[in-house]
Amino acid sequence: MSDFTPNEMMTIAASRALGNDDVCFVGIGAPSAACNVARLTHAPDITLIYESGTLGTAPDVLPLSIGDGELCETALTTVSVPEMFRYWLQGGHVTVGFLGAAQLDRFGNINTTVIGDYDNPQTRLPGGGGAPEIASSSQQVYITMKQSTRGMVEKIDFYTSFGHGEGGDHRQRLGIKTKGPNLLITDMAVWRPNPETKEFEVHSLHPGVTREMVQETCGWQVTYAEHVEETPPPTELELTTLRDLNKRTAKAHASGVTS
Repeated sequence: MSDFTPNEMMTIAASRALGNDDVCFVGIGAPSAACNVARLTHAPDITLIYESGTLGTAPDVLPLSIGDGELCETALTTVSVPEMFRYWLQGGHVTVGFLGAAQLDRFGNINTTVIGDYDNPQTRLPGGGGAPEIASSSQQVYITMKQSTRGMVEKIDFYTSFGHGEGGDHRQRLGIKTKGPNLLITDMAVWRPNPETKEFEVHSLHPGVTREMVQETCGWQVTYAEHVEETPPPTELELTTLRDLNKRTAKAHASGVTS
């Protein structure tokens, strides 16, 4: 089998979490790559929806943004953004919301707004978009991000998308009935929330990754599940599918044509 990069392992591990029957609200970037690899391999009937209102989209290349024409042109239909959020998302029809994060804490709370003080930030990020609603209204949330002490922090600078708050039953106490962040896939490991505390724990390490490497790139004290496994490496089909998708995307965006 070919060698693979940590980013490829992350994307493929994330794709495996999705199934044929899922209705997935897709974030741009790494979540989009993972969802489309799933669609092109083991989950051909998955329904992918994007914030711009596209339902059942099947892009040949990865979109640059939610407004990319590739999404509308390959969708089964396109609805208004209010209908997308009010009926599909808030109506409980989305089984998985797939999000990225600039900052993340151990309870799955996400910051994509600012780094530093809100009124005088070090960096102003793109913002929440529809992510806060996705985080609260999807039946469950998957998160994917590269590990770093700058990104995985003890305390996020701004609550853009609510995860498990302070842990435990915080979501339920606020009246939020959905499961919240149920899976975190990084370039080093697969994490799941502890059933009681809701703190993310490592359930599997990617090939070649040690516990020391995970701790060095995480800003909180890492905890582990009782049984930690090794993530199965990518198959030839998974790697070929991802690499071909990335090649098509790079070529299309370089030429300015996405369909």
